[in-house]
Amino acid sequence: MPSYLSPGVYVEEVASGSRPIEGVGTSVAAFVGLAPTGPLNEPTLVTNWSQYVASFGEFTDGYYLAHSVYGFFNNGGSAAYVVRVGGGPEAPAAATPAAPVAITAGAPAELGTFTVHALPAADAERLSVEVTDTAGEGPADRFTLTVKDDGKPVESFDVSAKKSNRAYVVNQVKERSKLIGVTEAAPAGQLARPENQSVTLPAPRSGAVQTADEPADRSHAGPGDYLGDSSDRTGFGGLEAIDEISMVAVPDLMAAYERGAIDEESVKAVQLGLIAHCELMGDRVAIIDPPPQLNARQVRVWRQETAGYDSKYAAMYYPWIKSFDPATGRARMVPPSGHMAGIWARNDFERGVHKAPANEVVRGAVDLQIQITRGEQDLLNPIGVNCIRAFPGRGIRVWGARTLSSDPAWRYLNIRRYFNYLEESILLGTQWVVFEPNDHALWARIRRNASAFLVNEWRSGALFGARPEQAFYVKCDEETNPQESVDLGRVICEIGVAPVKPAEFVIFRLAQFSSGSGELEE
Repeated sequence: MPSYLSPGVYVEEVASGSRPIEGVGTSVAAFVGLAPTGPLNEPTLVTNWSQYVASFGEFTDGYYLAHSVYGFFNNGGSAAYVVRVGGGPEAPAAATPAAPVAITAGAPAELGTFTVHALPAADAERLSVEVTDTAGEGPADRFTLTVKDDGKPVESFDVSAKKSNRAYVVNQVKERSKLIGVTEAAPAGQLARPENQSVTLPAPRSGAVQTADEPADRSHAGPGDYLGDSSDRTGFGGLEAIDEISMVAVPDLMAAYERGAIDEESVKAVQLGLIAHCELMGDRVAIIDPPPQLNARQVRVWRQETAGYDSKYAAMYYPWIKSFDPATGRARMVPPSGHMAGIWARNDFERGVHKAPANEVVRGAVDLQIQITRGEQDLLNPIGVNCIRAFPGRGIRVWGARTLSSDPAWRYLNIRRYFNYLEESILLGTQWVVFEPNDHALWARIRRNASAFLVNEWRSGALFGARPEQAFYVKCDEETNPQESVDLGRVICEIGVAPVKPAEFVIFRLAQFSSGSGELEE
């Protein structure tokens, strides 16, 4: 408390009792897939199509990541994180056989807790690898790896021995080197920076085996690449540290399935991993793509028997979309997840997250893989498959807004996403409460701030009720905070809301009746 020792006028700044809660953003997407270039397993923020091209390259035949991101921005998306888990300059034209393939590769040479080998296309007899200190002062795990051809430097990388570092030597060499490969020769916890040294790579040997699910050029990605590791920040794990993401899609998963590079079990494993990631984070929803070339009956069987997902944090759209491909100059089929993510973002901006993202035009869609009839949608809608349909004179529109949950309370997608929005907004807007004196004054301030936020939500049409008291309640008093709870340092505030649900079935009842025999009087 300030001291007043001499006469005079004192001006002091005091905090107002109001701490407004601000709504968080809900339109940031994340895409995990394949691209010809770009950082590997490093979530990269792109805010327009030009930024994506600069980081990950143009459209590539056989991959769907670029088409999905293009569809996202074309449909109203404004920001997306892209995680490249593999990909090469050109996608393979045919499926790679699952059986091991004999290749010619250089034998490995020891490099501390790592091994280094020549790639099949390199002349290993001329190659050597040198480890030196990085220029200037840096962490103890950093070093420079130089590849020499007949004694002349041809490649150089500033790398790290830490697996969690973005400059991890294995990832950097795999992504950038055309001559060598580096692998781990010790468990992750024992990896260490190699001593300064120079090693000559042994002569090539035949018969080294490389399986189809671990290609050297990373043109495919197996389930492990998508699932990743939270500690290494790879795959889905790399998205855990980014709080603003609200929707996640994996469009290239179906590209690999279409080519026969992975089977149904692998597809299911990745999609289950994606759903588990969204459930773990609790603030994002997975957009699931069905396999290509399925009719309505087949996708119903796949949804119920093969996949069988039951989650309020996932939504599925069918069928695939025919979109114009600037790379080839003709239309091609693409999975719908990227376009749907853009529609979610557009709907949030124009109407609000509380409004179901349905009855919206799919921009950039010139046709559909199959035209869905009302009878076919009667079979798909109850099991949570959101249909995309073409209507004469009204274009191609999203005609479903359900999650993959069997719980009626979480049937509608906008309810799930709106609760994600409320929870995140209240969480971030009440951080000031921590370590405040836990008394009646604090409880009153919490009630006042939370109620002010929810009144605004009710006025915007997000909550159901003729009056605010019918739309929500906020309870934070002696009943929710007994003395035992206060002694444990807890503040418990109970909030109930009545969200607006979509008018999914609009019914007009028409009846025929006989008019009276009397005439109208003037």
